[in-house]
Amino acid sequence: MEPMNLFSVPEFILLGFSSQPGMQLLLFAVFLAIYLAILFENSLIFVLIRIDSHLHMPMYFFLANLSFLDISYTTITVPQMLLHLLSKEKNISYIGCIIQMYIFLSLGITECILYAVMAYDRYVAICHPLHYTLIMSRSVCVKMAASSWVGGFFFAMVHTGITMRLPYCGPNEIKHFFCEVPAILKLACADTRVTEVVVFVMGVILLMTPVFLILVSYVFILVALRISAAEGRLKAFSTCTAHITMVTLFCGAAVFMYMHPASSYSPERDKYFSFFYNVVCALLNPLIYSLRNKDVKGALVKLMGKK
Repeated sequence: MEPMNLFSVPEFILLGFSSQPGMQLLLFAVFLAIYLAILFENSLIFVLIRIDSHLHMPMYFFLANLSFLDISYTTITVPQMLLHLLSKEKNISYIGCIIQMYIFLSLGITECILYAVMAYDRYVAICHPLHYTLIMSRSVCVKMAASSWVGGFFFAMVHTGITMRLPYCGPNEIKHFFCEVPAILKLACADTRVTEVVVFVMGVILLMTPVFLILVSYVFILVALRISAAEGRLKAFSTCTAHITMVTLFCGAAVFMYMHPASSYSPERDKYFSFFYNVVCALLNPLIYSLRNKDVKGALVKLMGKK
């Protein structure tokens, strides 16, 4: 990162959704409702998994991590977006932009890795049921989850460093609602072709590697399901379908954002794709993956009965 950036561009302006000036209050109300729903749903899942002993299993341990990720993932962007919808001042400091970009990338990469870990958990549960508790022991699950977090924060450091090493000397208006790499690169006052290639390659590694591992896991799962009993096949298919749905929604949108050619960049389109995998996926995750789950619903009924 070049020191001159701190003096040439002390702050950026996040234009966000200012292209719809007459809808600012409506957008604020809608986005606030979505954000509160995300906090409620994911906090509920996290608490249920923590307090109900029947949910102290590897699959739900990873689900608790996913819920915490979704809360953190949206909190780093949505509150600021809500503030900017009500305020004429839409600025963010240069240092604040770096911090937001780094944390956002860290949590996003962590979530991609965690999806691959969850696919491996389903593979062991379905293909090696007799050895499941031995293979997916408590210590192994903690190490796998910790590796996801450490990997996310490490690779995000590299990604952020590559982006912010470029000089930014104006203009400073970001056509986005937060500091995301593709939008920031468009403001660099230097040749960004090499950086764009590096970002693309890192996108291939950090997004497609988890997707590839997930696909391999499900190939083995499908083979195992062909020879399993009908009842077990139906239960396994239910959990696997939820996982595949969320992987497709989240990773699909992220792949589009970070792996499309720079020549096809569209600020408006990319902004809505970012909103989808940042906010909408966090809203849908508990509904698709957790709250339809029989064990989670049982824990919720039990908790409501105690209250």
